[in-house]
Order: sequence, then structure tokens, then C-alpha cells
Amino acid sequence: MKLKFLYLFILLFPLSVIGQKKSSISKDDFAILNLDHPGLEKVKQLVSKQKYQEASKTLLNYYKKRTDIKHPDYNLADKGRFLGKKLSKDNQEKADKGLDHHFYVHKGYGYFDYGKDINWEYWPVKDNEVRWQLHRHYWWTPMGLAYWSSGDEKYAKEWVAQYVDWVKKNPKGLSKENDRFAWRPLEVSHRIQEQTGLFNMFLTSPHFTPEFLMVFLNNYNKHANHILENYSEKGNHLLFEAQRMIYAGAFFPELKNAPTWRKSGIEILNTEIKKQIYPDGMQFELSPNYHTAAINIFLKALRMAQLANIDHEFPPSYKDIIEKMIMAQVNFSFPDYSFPMFGDAWVADKKVSIRNFQDWQQIFPENNTITYYATNGKKGEALPFLSHGLKDGGFYTFRNSWKDNATAMVLKASPPAFWHSQPDNGTFELWVKGRNFMPDAGVFVYGGDEEILKLRNWYRQTKIHKTLTLNNEDIEINDAQLINWHTSDKLDVLVYKNPSYAGLNHIRTVLFIDQQYFIILDKAEGKDVGKVGIHFQLVENSNPVYNNQQNSVTTRFKDGNNLFIRNFNQDQAQLAEEEGKVSYFYRTEVERPAFVFEQNKTNENSVNFATVLYPYQGEHVPNIVFEEETGNDPERGNIHFSISVDGKKQTIQHRF
Repeated sequence: MKLKFLYLFILLFPLSVIGQKKSSISKDDFAILNLDHPGLEKVKQLVSKQKYQEASKTLLNYYKKRTDIKHPDYNLADKGRFLGKKLSKDNQEKADKGLDHHFYVHKGYGYFDYGKDINWEYWPVKDNEVRWQLHRHYWWTPMGLAYWSSGDEKYAKEWVAQYVDWVKKNPKGLSKENDRFAWRPLEVSHRIQEQTGLFNMFLTSPHFTPEFLMVFLNNYNKHANHILENYSEKGNHLLFEAQRMIYAGAFFPELKNAPTWRKSGIEILNTEIKKQIYPDGMQFELSPNYHTAAINIFLKALRMAQLANIDHEFPPSYKDIIEKMIMAQVNFSFPDYSFPMFGDAWVADKKVSIRNFQDWQQIFPENNTITYYATNGKKGEALPFLSHGLKDGGFYTFRNSWKDNATAMVLKASPPAFWHSQPDNGTFELWVKGRNFMPDAGVFVYGGDEEILKLRNWYRQTKIHKTLTLNNEDIEINDAQLINWHTSDKLDVLVYKNPSYAGLNHIRTVLFIDQQYFIILDKAEGKDVGKVGIHFQLVENSNPVYNNQQNSVTTRFKDGNNLFIRNFNQDQAQLAEEEGKVSYFYRTEVERPAFVFEQNKTNENSVNFATVLYPYQGEHVPNIVFEEETGNDPERGNIHFSISVDGKKQTIQHRF
């Protein structure tokens, strides 16, 4: 009988251990932890006894019960209010397609199929952003929201599987190319920020096992240390990375390097807010979209620091500078919350902009102007002035009202910037009664192979902006020098000089007369010769009438809100149509009217242009005559000309 029992035990023993996967957790997995952190006493005790599996279970239980660490967006206590709440169609689609490895990697392209066995090196379109942004995992947070909303474990199971798969297939050093995309510090920083929320979203799932916890924490630790050693040199990338290091250090204080991460992020932001923000509040990349992004970066860092009770490490001047940045945005925005698409910028969404102001209002509740924009004008007050120059950043706004019936022009005459800026000094947008008559070109795409760069470079050309060119070549230098900025009830004046080419300066004078219409005086001076042109582009569907004899262009909108443009150098300048396109969104472009007034510069003598931009209402196109008077020389402080509108003559004279 004993022999029979022993035989049966030997026969069944192998079956009893099948599926009992030996724990891969070791002492090394705990090396990243500060086991002296409050609450980890039992974990430390178990590690010292080499009970690593039990220690990881205890650590997981610690995180599930942790209440002293707050997240700005997703806390464990929030799970209940999401249960049963319907997701937006967009987020539900990202989550569900993500289950099948159809990943949403970029708003300009939508979804790509990365295969049943995920190929993280797949590059369906040779746009660098597609490859970079794949590694930001934009569909993971929607999967977390879908999990909280439905309670369906398929989302948690798949997220854990994809996380482990990414870690396995994207180790640092896999290849130079893969490191370039998967381990660029900007993408790494995106992951360390997003994964704090994902941690809370999936923590209570049975698929979030002790083994997975140790994989997660060690991978997270590797990410934060990577940024510490590989910060970007400058610009918004550096800001993003520093801000997200504060997230890392504040959300995971149990990790040994957390204090170093926090300190690093705070020190960089305290330094960079002084380096990257001009005294007038403009962010030095001089692209409105990135200006907004910088505001949110600085405030996200402050908010996370507040939740971690370390906000005292930011001096009072930090908030003061952010407030200046917000007021700068108010000044260069139009009444519908949009702003110029200068540089690498796209059209702003009003709902998103209002949400931004609502977030900003929480930090600056005493600022009545921020309140005005946070409430869509229902509360608070608009600024007490109209036209305003941001002289350090070089954004100049002419306006006659803050209301929807306003006329407003924003012009860029800036110091040098870098990658997100374009060779476009002098360009502007003109917004009248709810219509942007002259949107800037925007940016179609960022970077990639030769074909992608060709698409990008078309939108960077100087000649597709509203400024002056020599032989249609790009401006060589963006470095406008302000000569005069003056505002009054009857006349606003801007005069600046830009050394556009080695042998040619562009002096532009813009006058806003009677808060109604604009005269633009352009001078090209210097030794260079060739074809000089001033370029203009109109909004699509403006159906303009070109009058070559009069050198004029007139829009034809059926609602009567129209614009008349006329150049008064008929004897020297010729009107010609040009190719025109505008990109309001990534990889989206629309054809539009564009034209140029050109004249030949044959010697060292200056070439001059005088052009009127006259908004009008109704069917009657105004008859406008311009006459330069003796001594008119804006560069030397004297403006003197006469203008007649439908027979009513007015002399404009201004000395400065």
C-alpha cells in the first residue's frame, strides 16, 4: 500500500507544479527603493529575510492603501465617480482600437496597425513625429479611463501586456535608431508623467500583480534617471522634461532618487523661467502655441509641488512671471480666443482656450482679466487699454475693441528665435468682426525624410508670409529693431527695421488710423539689387477681385464684411497672383488666394511701397487715394502723408 501511494505521488507531482511560475523577483528589484521611507517598514523586514515575493505583495498593498500622495488628475478615490460614466467617442475609440493594436499615434494620421505581435519599430510614414509619438502611448490613458468607466478587466489585462511588451522590446541600447525615438528625453518625460496616472488607474486590477509592480517601478526609475542624465539643451523640451521630473519625484517618494529628481526639476524651471521668458512675458521661441504650452508647463509643476507640499521651493517671482505670460497671451489674442499662427503654430480652439483660462484662474483668482477670459466675458474685466506692444518678444497688437466686433491686427517684428520660429519678420494677421482675413501660413508638418522636410519647408518660406522679400528668397536674419511704437485714440504707429539680407534692410511702418484702417509703408534699402516684393495672403473662400490697373484686391464675402487692399505705387509696382496655402491642422492644408506687389531695385537707391488695408461693410468698395507729403520719412521720425477716402481727405502727420 505504501509503495502504491509513493508511486501515485511521484506520478502526480510534476502536474502539481505545472503553472506555478517561479517568482523572478530578486533582491536587486528592491535596490531602487528607500526602504526607510515611512510605511515600508514591513517591506524592509521581508527583504532582509530574503522573502522577496512576500515583500513585493506587501509593497503592492502599501500602494493600494497609500493616501498621502495626491495626483493632479487621477487618484484612487476618483475611481468611483468614473464608474458607469460614458467616455467621449474619441477616447472610447482609442481604447478599443488599442486593444487590437491599432494605435492612435498622431492627430495628423490617426490609427496604424502595429500587428498582433507589436512591432514598436514600425514606421508607416517617414514623419519623425509618428515614430516619436508612438512611444508616448496616447491610447493608454483612454484605456485606463475605459477600465474605470466599464470595470472590464480586458483593458487592464491588455495594458499590462503592452507595458511589459514595450519594456522587453525597447531596452536602452537596442540600436542607435531605436534609442533616438524610444529614448528621446521628451518622450521619456511624457511617459513618466502619464504613467503616474496610469499607475492609479490600474493599481487595483488583479492583473496588476506584485511581479508587474516590480517591473513597473524599475522601468520608471530607469526613465527618470535617463532624463537626469540627458536633459535637452534648451527650449520647451527642457521645460517639459523638468516639469515631469517633479511629477516623478513627488509621486514616487519611495524611490531613492526621488529627492534628486524633484530638486533637479525645480532648479531647472526656476532657472529657465528667467532665461526663456522675456520681461514682457513672451516665451523666447515666439510661437503662440508653444507660449501657451510653456504657461501650462510652469503651472503643472507648481500644482504638483503644491500637492507634495514643496511649492515653497518656487520663489514668488515664479508665479509673477507666469501671470505676465498669461497677460501677454491676452494681448496677442483675438476676441474669439484664437491667436496668430506664427511659426510652428496652428489655429487655437476656443473651448480649449477657455479651459486653459479656467485653470489659470484657479491660480490667479484676483486677476480680473483672467476671470474675464475664463468666463467668456460674463465676469471680470477686459484690459483697460487697446493697442499694445510686447516690445521684448516683438508682438505688436493694434485693436479698437475687445469685443467680437473688433478690428485687430497682430504683427511680428521679433528678435532671433530658433527651430519653431520661421523667417517671417513683418508678417501679421488681420481680424475684423469675427473674420480672420489674413491668417498666417501655419505649419503643415515637422520633420522626417526628404519628402517630409520638403513639405515642411514650403510653409517656412518668407514669401508665403505677409512681409518683404528680395528675389523671393528667404529672410536671412530675423532681428527686428524697434524704431517707434506709439498709441493714441486717433493714431497707432509702429516703425521697425529688420536686417533681412546681408545687403538689404526692410523698414516697415504700420499706421492704424482712426481705429478703422491701416496704412503700411515699406522701404527696402541697401546695396542689393533684384526683384523686391511685398506679399499678402487671404483667407480661403474670400473670392477676391484682382484689379491690375488699380493695383488692388477686394474680397467678396456675401455677409458684407470685406477687405480692400490697394498698393499706391502703380507706376513702379505690379500686382501678381501667387500660390497660396494655409495649414490650420497638422497634415491638413487648404488652398487660398495670395498675391504680391513687386518692383525692380536696380541700384543702391531705396524702393518704397505704400499700401492700404481698409475693412468695410456693405457693397460699396471705397475709393481711396494716397499722397506722400514732403518730409515723410518714418525711419527718421517723421510721418507725413494725405489720404482721401471717398473724397474725404485727411492729412496724417506725426513726429517722434
